[in-house]
Amino acid sequence: MVTQANANNLTKNNPLEASPYEAKTRELAQIILHKVGKGASLWSSLKEKVRLDDKLMAWAMGNEELRVQLFRLIDCLPALGSTTEITHHMQEYLARDEVEVPGLKSMLNLGASPNSPTATLAATALKTSVETLARRYICGANLKEALKSIEKLRRDRYCFTMDLLGEAVISEKEAQSYLDKYLQIMQDLTESAKSWHTIDQIDRADGENLPRVQVSVKLSAFYSQFDPLDPVTTTEKVSEPARILLRRAQELGCAVHFDMEQYEYKTLTLAILKQVLSELEFKERRDVGVTIQGYLRDSEADLLDLVEWAKERGTPLTVRLVKGAYWDQETILAYQQGWDRPVYDQKSSTDANYERLIQILLENHQYLYAAIGSHNVRSLAKAIAIAQTLQIPPRNFELQALYGMGDKFTKPIVEMGYRVRIYCPFGDLIPGMSYLIRRLLENTANSSFLRLSTSESLPEAELIATPTMETSQGEAKSIEFDGFANAPDLDYAELANRENAARAIDQVGNNLGQTYQPIINGNTVTAENFVDSLNPSKSEQVVGKIGLASIEQADQAIAAAKQAFPAWKKMSATDRGEILRRAADLMEQQRAELSAWIVWEVGKPVREADAEVSEAIDFCRYYAKEMERLAQPQYRHVPGEDNTYIYQPRGIALVISPWNFPLAIAMGMSVAAIAAGNTVILKPAEQASVIGAKIAEVLIAAGLPAGVFNYLPGKGSQVGAHLVKHPDVHLIAFTGSQEVGCNIYAEAAILRTGQKHLKRVIAEMGGKNGMIIDESSDLDQAVVGVVKSAFGYAGQKCSACSRAIVVASIYDPFIARLVEATRSLVVGDATAPDTKVGPVIDGSAQAKIRSYIAKGHETGKVALEMPAPEHGFYVGPTIVTDVAPDGVLAQEEIFGPVLAVIKAENFDQALAIANNTPYALTGGLYSRTPSHIKRAYQEFEVGNLYINRSITGALVDRHPFGGFKLSGVGSKAGGPDYLLQFLEPRAITENTQRQGFAPLDLIEAD
Repeated sequence: MVTQANANNLTKNNPLEASPYEAKTRELAQIILHKVGKGASLWSSLKEKVRLDDKLMAWAMGNEELRVQLFRLIDCLPALGSTTEITHHMQEYLARDEVEVPGLKSMLNLGASPNSPTATLAATALKTSVETLARRYICGANLKEALKSIEKLRRDRYCFTMDLLGEAVISEKEAQSYLDKYLQIMQDLTESAKSWHTIDQIDRADGENLPRVQVSVKLSAFYSQFDPLDPVTTTEKVSEPARILLRRAQELGCAVHFDMEQYEYKTLTLAILKQVLSELEFKERRDVGVTIQGYLRDSEADLLDLVEWAKERGTPLTVRLVKGAYWDQETILAYQQGWDRPVYDQKSSTDANYERLIQILLENHQYLYAAIGSHNVRSLAKAIAIAQTLQIPPRNFELQALYGMGDKFTKPIVEMGYRVRIYCPFGDLIPGMSYLIRRLLENTANSSFLRLSTSESLPEAELIATPTMETSQGEAKSIEFDGFANAPDLDYAELANRENAARAIDQVGNNLGQTYQPIINGNTVTAENFVDSLNPSKSEQVVGKIGLASIEQADQAIAAAKQAFPAWKKMSATDRGEILRRAADLMEQQRAELSAWIVWEVGKPVREADAEVSEAIDFCRYYAKEMERLAQPQYRHVPGEDNTYIYQPRGIALVISPWNFPLAIAMGMSVAAIAAGNTVILKPAEQASVIGAKIAEVLIAAGLPAGVFNYLPGKGSQVGAHLVKHPDVHLIAFTGSQEVGCNIYAEAAILRTGQKHLKRVIAEMGGKNGMIIDESSDLDQAVVGVVKSAFGYAGQKCSACSRAIVVASIYDPFIARLVEATRSLVVGDATAPDTKVGPVIDGSAQAKIRSYIAKGHETGKVALEMPAPEHGFYVGPTIVTDVAPDGVLAQEEIFGPVLAVIKAENFDQALAIANNTPYALTGGLYSRTPSHIKRAYQEFEVGNLYINRSITGALVDRHPFGGFKLSGVGSKAGGPDYLLQFLEPRAITENTQRQGFAPLDLIEAD
């Protein structure tokens, strides 16, 4: 038996080569290869007859650009409703110059008019070919077709497991439908199975009748809000459907296997299954299975844990061992987030790990039944070698393959007498398209065994060689641009991160109600008037008592900042940057606590609060780096003349920050000014002044000299207005409403007595952001993206989606899914882990948003108005459809969870509607039409355009943020030219001649 100790030893000294099963593995692999003919072409039908689907696949394997474009075309094909649309997309994807395949364009008539007979014929041929291709991997469009495929498999002595296609469950209605469909599938299959003849090889083992029917289900599809951050609620919501399915399966004599999907869900999925299957009702069930993915670095630990659990359970269950189907997604996500990579980097490492897992699983066959799923002859041979050596009972061991893949390798294994199960997905082509794409990617990947096995030049010995394990440990590799990498958000799939977050929320909750005074010149000063900062989730709860600065104290802050400026100005950019980097490090150390303060004071759910801490950290590090770049003088020397271009700070910066990003925006504007050598007075929003005090604590602890940063909470109409007008203020950085921003802009333009400069204003003033969803969009992605963009943080982001502009042909299905997906959101206290929509900021905001909803009832159709708790400042997510493009709901910024849905007849009209507001901040497009994407690049008038993703969550450096029109004035925050606004450029020219002579080095060099 393999224990943890000797399993670790397998990794040393070329362990697979030293395996006692190695010789038999190679012998069996050679036997299987020789039975099928090693050089047989995977696409052998090309030699017999010319079929378009075969030609396209053969070309795709030899042309990477065609492969990319072809698979993108196939991905969007089900969404295209006419041959004209198909022809358009064929031309856009395949008629590119970089797709260099002889004869392809003429074969597909890509130069023809989209409405010509030849183009129509080409479109029809393509659709037919893709459907033919899909049927290679999908056993039927419906259960009737699938039954025919299953019965054929049984005639060939294969057993099966059925999987209902469908990648996304985005509402509880869809989750219930998923369960209902499986209950019906099991009923129909077991009814059909009554007429099947017994085939001993697959229906019996060790004198025991095996279930003839097996279904494979996704546990995450039982609950649309499946979330590792909220394991308690997720477990409750998922466990009961699982129990219902298992009870009905037992009544019918049907086996159930639980699939595994993305890594984020893995740990929670296993925990839920172990909990349910340990319950007295299910503890003795052997007709159940779970899945382990061999490409995961922690799969060995998971398998060993299952072994120990199975021993305690006392009844075996099946482990389906697969290599995994989401490698690209997991790798990309890890790089984007700056997380450790959960998968192995090299295919050979996955293969090596997989063989190690096979050995662990089979050497524990009395506790776990093994289902070895692979299309790699060596992997299959390794499993058989161990099974033969250990004389594993037939009940405890089977091999598995995907429908339409690896048939030539599994046939000889069936002939050897082993039980082989075929994984049979079935269902409509639209939900099945992503499955098809994964199969095509696997078949055409350079490292695919199926592809390598068709190579005439690859020696057999190399094909079945012992796989090697990489030395890489998968540590995070953050994406860097010019030496800067974004701070990674926390991964709440990790238990430690969840525990730290919960602990910090409790600790901060026990420290509410303290008093926070203004800080001037490094010292706390006593205020005469106070205001309570309230928890918007529980409006009676005081988060902190805020001392409001007086006009006299505002003048003291100006004097302190003015006095500190000369010395701070002279400090080098590097020294200033080191202080900001220390501030970033402190925020990293205090991440959980800072997130908790954001949760408590402004009602932002913890995952979004954590992302805001990351952004604040990024601003410190990015602006420190950028100022060091800008601090390098630029020289232009000519004989007799030296020219130098430098920057110098402006003076005193007044930062007026908002409550919706109380840490990130306030910190970002402040440290931009500080990095540039200015001194700062921060006047935070009244509703977020406790977090403003936390910013002061961080900057002071980082070593910022007295007077360089001054924390001045106060009334905007009093202290804020006074500071805006003060003649010693040089620049104003503001984020907030258009009304206040325009007033600041106007006041700052007035030259005051004693003022010797014109004030610079940087103002971000919101938006009326639209997302276009066209007829070619992926509705699974589009609905999720709109919901996230519209209702994340209760719609209180300046980047939030407040208009969904939907092309008429998909308007109704989009609305139907949008409403149900939104209905599934949990509205509640921001401290609760299951909350997706928290409160709005205060009673005034609540009343204003409700007034807009009332207008929605008058001018449109309120398709959804969710109820909300009454004990805080809540507004339930609201969707208003059939909104007029020029109506109030389509033109005015609401700043709350209200989404206006507008119908457009076509993409041209949708783009016109999107641009028809006085704002230009963010916008989005969901489309798989290249020409629409290209036009959006050129014509969508927004500062930040997002394509096929949500429109919130800008990252420093990667997504510099800011708009134009009435969305604001100034350059983009977190971008390469943002600091220039805080600096004055100077050009210095020196005549280096003296009495007709000058340094000659430049002359001689010339």
